[in-house]
Amino acid sequence: QVQLVESGGELVQAGGSLRLSCAASGRTFSIYAMGWFRQAPGKEREFVTAINWSASSIEYANSVKGRFTISRDNAKNTLYLQMNSLKPEDTAVYYCAASGGWGPLSTLRYDYWGQGTLVTVSS
Repeated sequence: QVQLVESGGELVQAGGSLRLSCAASGRTFSIYAMGWFRQAPGKEREFVTAINWSASSIEYANSVKGRFTISRDNAKNTLYLQMNSLKPEDTAVYYCAASGGWGPLSTLRYDYWGQGTLVTVSS
């Protein structure tokens, strides 16, 4: 089993920045890829970004390209999401997820999920 714990979500003004973290524990050696998804009220969970173990493969949703940056520190078993130029439409619960393979866009490819952290962007 792998446990994932997100942190860093808070209320921020439009145009501001936040950095989310996701700490992994347990059988972390089984993790190949990690990703961030988000779910706004009344909407389905959507892909934000993902990264493989070596950081040689990274994917971003079009809606966040150029504004968000994903990174991981394997020594610390921690995943990060740097979010800049935040917009009100970025408001959502952000979830960290881990997978033993690479199929970054689909929630079905992820085996483990965190509990989520709320990001609220005010206009």
